[in-house]
Amino acid sequence: MTDKITVIGTRGIPNVLGGVETHCQHLYPEIHRQFGSEVCVIARSPYVDYKKSSYKGVNTKSVWAPKKKSLEAIIHSTLASFSTLFDKSKIVHVHAIGPGLVVPLLRLLGKKVVFTHHGPDYDRQKWGGFAKRILQLGEKLAATYANEVIVISEVINDIIKDKYNRHDAHLIYNGVELPTPLAQDKIDSTLSEFSLTSGHYFVAVGRFVEEKGFHDLIEAYQQANIDMPLVIMGDTDHPTSYSYKLKEQARKVDGVILTGFLKGEQLQAIFSQAKTFVMPSYHEGLPIALLEAMSYSLPAIVSDIPANLEVKLKPETYFPVGNINKLREQLIQHTNSSHSQVSYASYLEHYDWGKIAAQTMGVYQNALTKEAIK
Repeated sequence: MTDKITVIGTRGIPNVLGGVETHCQHLYPEIHRQFGSEVCVIARSPYVDYKKSSYKGVNTKSVWAPKKKSLEAIIHSTLASFSTLFDKSKIVHVHAIGPGLVVPLLRLLGKKVVFTHHGPDYDRQKWGGFAKRILQLGEKLAATYANEVIVISEVINDIIKDKYNRHDAHLIYNGVELPTPLAQDKIDSTLSEFSLTSGHYFVAVGRFVEEKGFHDLIEAYQQANIDMPLVIMGDTDHPTSYSYKLKEQARKVDGVILTGFLKGEQLQAIFSQAKTFVMPSYHEGLPIALLEAMSYSLPAIVSDIPANLEVKLKPETYFPVGNINKLREQLIQHTNSSHSQVSYASYLEHYDWGKIAAQTMGVYQNALTKEAIK
């Protein structure tokens, strides 16, 4: 397919923290590699240091957005939508339900629109009542008016079937790249920087927002009173009262290490050398961080929310979401366990970016020939 594809709804690529951002960073270079398609990802200006650039054959450009959580997605998506009038794209791929508000606008502008539903963001604790209603409206407009809809899990597919009678969505999972081995000196220098020992720490990854459940994790870790550090890689895009409280909570607990945002070899070094990965989330779409942990063969402790259960790990991997006592027990058990690695090869076959890119290209072909449900 030679038609140009424009992508909106992401903060940007490369190396911008977030599930949608990681998804786009892997998907579009693979589409370009396999099919030679011209793709442009439109980033939000506060998150990238370029106006125009490229990444692994994918064009990138930034469009202005305010760095304010309640406004940035809709303002940026609207400005990005109007910019597609001049970029000669036939297909616009919109990611996430907040940016989904502009799907009808893009249809009016003559675009074929593919929408990927990454999860019901209105379930996140950070949003107030009005914001939740706006996100629900974005979901409704996108699910109703997009030419084609992609969902990343069966849980999300059930939502749009039940709420909007949209029964033709394409289930295409998130993916994960198998890591390439790091040089030992790179590993050693990163571990030394954070005073860590290979195979002797827990690791968690994500933004400092309530739905990630890091407050539960720190409390459970404190109660466990174990001699193994807890490393949390991440920070917040927008400082909030919650992020301040979380950092203060972490500072008061011996053994908790906050690394801030890490990327590249540093992120890989800390991920790859952990004893156990922990994900105490209250909400996920399809958790890329969990898939990445699986790619490093890490034992895992994860909450039993639907998105995590859909990965179908062994029952002992899960704990009841929000149950600090059960999480504490699992932390203690993993501290004392001799198990070092787990083989996830049969699981990871479902999350191959090469297959995902081919499936997505098939959806683009459909979008060029089929009208959306009215």
